[in-house]
Amino acid sequence: MTDGLMSKAATMEIPIHGNGDSRRLAEDDGLEQDLQQVMVSGPNLNETSIVSGGYGGTAEGIIPTSAIKGSNLHQQHSSPALGGEEATRGIAVEKFDVVKKWGINTYKCTKQLLSERFGRGSRTVDLELETQIELLRDTKRKYESVLGLARALTNHFYSLVQTQHALADAFSDLSQKSPELQEEFGYNAETQKLLCKNGETLLGAVNFFVSSINTLVNKTMEDTLMTVKQYETARLEYDAYRTDLEELNLGPRDASTLCRLDAAQAHFQAHRAKYEKLRADVAVKLKFLEENKVKVMHKQLLLFHNAISAYFAGNQQQLEQTLKQFNVKLKSPGAEKPSWLEEP
Repeated sequence: MTDGLMSKAATMEIPIHGNGDSRRLAEDDGLEQDLQQVMVSGPNLNETSIVSGGYGGTAEGIIPTSAIKGSNLHQQHSSPALGGEEATRGIAVEKFDVVKKWGINTYKCTKQLLSERFGRGSRTVDLELETQIELLRDTKRKYESVLGLARALTNHFYSLVQTQHALADAFSDLSQKSPELQEEFGYNAETQKLLCKNGETLLGAVNFFVSSINTLVNKTMEDTLMTVKQYETARLEYDAYRTDLEELNLGPRDASTLCRLDAAQAHFQAHRAKYEKLRADVAVKLKFLEENKVKVMHKQLLLFHNAISAYFAGNQQQLEQTLKQFNVKLKSPGAEKPSWLEEP
């Protein structure tokens, strides 16, 4: 019955088989993290709502308690004591319903997760999408490494520029106080001042590079990975309710079972729709992220190369021209950092 529902070109259901105790031990840490993810989204009973989804659900199908309380206010006018009791009873029932739905959903997802991890179940896999997701995670790790090295370069170079500035001041002071070496100290003071000026210009370019990479890695990529986490949660829920439906289909068909089967079918359809929507969202975000990453990094890498080359060649004019070419302006400390999404 469910095979027809699940026939998708991009996805496939892959059975999972255990590979021995050594693999299970190696996966203990990952299993613990996944279980924590399943349990972290507990019901919020402070601001009670009737939720149709459960763990990892969205705001769809939520009826705020303010609506229930508002409907009871009219009754409290005529009979305050009776209305207060009914409102309290309604809130208690509502909270119980929230906890019940969350508990059932969490139980099914935990059962599915353990079944997958210990080789007794199957999971839905979109091979192409999951390959792209793993590639994104690997790219993010590598870009984080580049970001750390670029920040270290900025810090070291800033210290160098500060030292050159202090050295220029010292040479200039000695030039005034040492008539016999005034010319030599003066030449060195001017040289250090020029190096300091060029160093500050280069720092502006490198800081712009660091700011752009930081935004790309810690905002844009992270935003896409947050959607990926929602997709992975939806996939787990989908497989949990798919497994539940398959087990019911294999059982006896009495009146009670048929009622449960209808409910399981409805839950399965709802979670399949949620899973497919998030899968499409992830695919779109990955596509746009790749396009923007190439556009931004093309500009930033060219800027970094040209600025570094001009500085170490001692070409002050070329260094300043590079910053103008890429619209990099030297900003005072505390100024707003540039966005990585820039106009071409």
